[in-house]
Amino acid sequence: MAKTMKAGVALADISPKEGVSLGGYPHHPRHNTGVHDPLYAACLYLDDGETRLVIVTMDLLMFSKRYVRTVREAAAAATDVPASNIMICCSHTHSAPRASAMFTMDAVERGQGPDEGFVAATNASLVDLIRSAVSDPFDAAVGVGRGYCGREDGVGGNRRDPMGIADPEVWTIGVKDAAGKWRAVLVKYALHPTFLHSDNLLVSADYPGYIRSRLARTVPEATFLFAQGTSGNQSPRYFRSGKTFAEAERVGGAIATEAQAVLDAMTVSRESKLLARSVETDIELRSLPDRAEAERRAEQARKEWETIAAGGAGERDVWNAELKFLGAEDTLSFVMLRDSGSIDIVSEDLPAEIQVIGIGDARMVCLPGELFVEFGLSIQFRAPFARCFVVELANGVLPGYAVTARACAEGGYEVGASLLTARSGEQLVDAAVELLYQTR
Repeated sequence: MAKTMKAGVALADISPKEGVSLGGYPHHPRHNTGVHDPLYAACLYLDDGETRLVIVTMDLLMFSKRYVRTVREAAAAATDVPASNIMICCSHTHSAPRASAMFTMDAVERGQGPDEGFVAATNASLVDLIRSAVSDPFDAAVGVGRGYCGREDGVGGNRRDPMGIADPEVWTIGVKDAAGKWRAVLVKYALHPTFLHSDNLLVSADYPGYIRSRLARTVPEATFLFAQGTSGNQSPRYFRSGKTFAEAERVGGAIATEAQAVLDAMTVSRESKLLARSVETDIELRSLPDRAEAERRAEQARKEWETIAAGGAGERDVWNAELKFLGAEDTLSFVMLRDSGSIDIVSEDLPAEIQVIGIGDARMVCLPGELFVEFGLSIQFRAPFARCFVVELANGVLPGYAVTARACAEGGYEVGASLLTARSGEQLVDAAVELLYQTR
């Protein structure tokens, strides 16, 4: 006789206190002046009678693997859910604190790290959140579906090339209770939450927060979870009409509308088999130049940016030039950290963990750090499952972006702001695909 699915949900406000720094924009100190919309951590617990697993999503920029380990161990002790069956990921909103080692030049020069008080409070909240979700299960039915929302809707896109590769898929996991009410909705979308820029000093979940508020109108009893897709080169840069809350709301609303359509067409099951598997893998790090060469490149990029800005170029051209400078400066920061004998983001977060969560015949691949969208699409294409999607910034971070060989040849911000080679991304893909085959 088949066992019936059980589920549990919980939600916690993890907004920082006033004054805690917001991350995401180097050289733009952003001590928050208040909360525009709360940051949430949400938890979905699933139990098929044999496998118990937990999915936690957070409205944070990043969350280090060492903090993931702390939460997993405490939550496992409190609930008996295996630590390896717990997934913790971030939305990557740039209007939230960063909870990981920092390597931008301004942080290196100041010896700045994450706000430890905020991190400690967040860790405690996550353990309580998981305990709460596990302690109050209900009979459940689960479904997984996919929709689309992209350029044709004025949403998303490639930030290196507006006509470049993008991922418009709106993957949605829905959980109903025995009464047929939606109790949890997880939405995955690949797009940097950067509608709110460096001039914003208010705490905000950015567009994922507006997906939440829009779905709250149609499925008011559902706990909302947001998982970021492979968006290392995906942002609203060429698609937004302004860096405003209104634009974040427009895009969040469009994605929510598609997610609702997926829910409306979704078939749910009380008998889906669950699984959670993970493996750690070493990845290739690039060779860094000596300090003199790194300084020369950073100075050259700075002069190019200043020349473009002084020449009256458009905002996007000026911003792209500034980003190229910031990437060269990040390389210099890595050199400085190397020469001092410690690059914390390497020691804290490597080797990289790859995790696969299965719900019936669907698979969610969970990878740390920020990856170019090509890597996520490659995993989906090579996966032995028709329904498969990839989540980034899960269970830790990486020392910079996982970029493609083409991007390495072209250069630019993401290349400079990374210790990884193009081979690193390919190694993550190969390890993920191998693990997927093991779960057939």
